[in-house]
Amino acid sequence: MEAARRRQHPGAAGGPGAQLGASFLQARHGSVSADEAARTAPFHLDLWFYFTLQNWVLDFGRPIAMIDSFELLYYYDEYLGHCMWYIPFFLILFMYFSGCFTACKAERWMPGPALLLVAPSGLYYWYLVTEGQIFILFIFTFFAMLALVLHQKRKRLFLDSNGLFLFSSFTLTLLLVALWVAWLWNDPVLRKKYPGVIYVPEPWAFYTLHVSSRH
Repeated sequence: MEAARRRQHPGAAGGPGAQLGASFLQARHGSVSADEAARTAPFHLDLWFYFTLQNWVLDFGRPIAMIDSFELLYYYDEYLGHCMWYIPFFLILFMYFSGCFTACKAERWMPGPALLLVAPSGLYYWYLVTEGQIFILFIFTFFAMLALVLHQKRKRLFLDSNGLFLFSSFTLTLLLVALWVAWLWNDPVLRKKYPGVIYVPEPWAFYTLHVSSRH
């Protein structure tokens, strides 16, 4: 009976060969798991490049081409667009950001092209926040991202290159908004135009009042 049981389950024998085979399989599976754990998503340069370029063309070029016959479109963009565009936009960015964490510390860096793309990306978000008057939505998203980073850090999870790029872009945006507000803090004309508690002047309002009026 014992011999039959060993023939049916050869690995059950406690010989040196069986133990060596089990150790080899365990080491092999262990190395595969380590490789899978270290494998993270690469930086999506094409995605972020076309995303930034498209946003600049659509959002910055639209006011230049705006004429009187598009007043209805302008009304839609200024009022309805805040609810139908900006809130889903930042929500999608945050959902994407929540998946940009890795346990591999080696991936906590950005490639050279990503560093070059941070400046135009952060500048675009600055334009979006100031011209769209969505500072509250932006700062809420930024602090939600910061809280998520601190929460994941306690789990020993860190941002990958895509998460670092997005977080760096938002950090640069916050710095640019602060510099913009500090520069125009004592402007009497803009102070009358934006009398609220949160003072974030629009770039086109500054251009209209201080640049185009001189010509």
